[in-house]
Amino acid sequence: MARQNISSGGRFEPVFGYSRAVRVGNQVFVSGTTARDPHLDGTDAYQQAKAVLDIINAVLAEAGSSPAAVVRTVTYVTDIGDAELVAKAHSEVFGDVLPAATMVEVSGLMDPRMKVEIEAHAVEE
Repeated sequence: MARQNISSGGRFEPVFGYSRAVRVGNQVFVSGTTARDPHLDGTDAYQQAKAVLDIINAVLAEAGSSPAAVVRTVTYVTDIGDAELVAKAHSEVFGDVLPAATMVEVSGLMDPRMKVEIEAHAVEE
């Protein structure tokens, strides 16, 4: 089965040796994705989640997929008090799709300014 590795140009991709997304057959796996500058300083969790979802949507498109094919998301927040803000952004993208979803609070992300990280798994019909 053919494998397609997709990079979004994030600075951690070459450092850690991973792809932003990998497509194998009819499945696309999007790595945990965080906001980047300029979406880190002075932004709330909603704004960061929107920036994250824009990156995810772009990489899904590059893989020949879309948010409509997403079957599961996992969201990590550094403050569970931001759950409603992040859920609002998630719902704006996936509200009609209704993927299986998990949100958990973590003690920190790669950059202390990061408030949210989202990963996604899509399956094409």
